[in-house]
Formats: sequence, C-alpha cells, structure tokens
Amino acid sequence: MALNQSDYGLQAGVFTQDVNKIFHAFRHLEVGAVLANEIPTFRADHMPYGGVKDSGLGREGVQAAIEDMTEPRMLVLNLKPPAGT
Repeated sequence: MALNQSDYGLQAGVFTQDVNKIFHAFRHLEVGAVLANEIPTFRADHMPYGGVKDSGLGREGVQAAIEDMTEPRMLVLNLKPPAGT
C-alpha cells in the first residue's frame, strides 16, 4: 500500500543524501512531518508536532498552544469621516 493511501499520516522518514528526493517527499507525502535522515522520535518543543488524517487533530507545541488559547478579533478603522459631515 502506498503511504498516501493510509488512513494515518503522522511522520515519514526519508533516508537519502539527495536533497531533491527529500523535497519531493515533503511536497508529495500526506504526513504531518517529513524527517530527512532522522528517526521519528526526533522532536523539539517549539516545533509544530502533529499528524494528518486519522493521526490527530491540530498541532502541539508553543505556537499551537498560543493559537489555541487566543481568540482572534478584528477592528476596522476608517479615520476619515465621510464627506459632508
């Protein structure tokens, strides 16, 4: 079975010295992370960690936590009054 046909997509490891193959894998594999010449236990807390498909919902990590605890708001200002007022 091809990787993209799987119900899961947490991480994929690509072992090669050919940078073109690494970028090809990154563009085409449906996974949360592609690790080049590294095993899937690699992780740094500031990195957005998570999968796609049935491998999880959302991301872990500092930025993801901040986004989860933030309520986006918007303010639109037109500081020029309409003509004739």
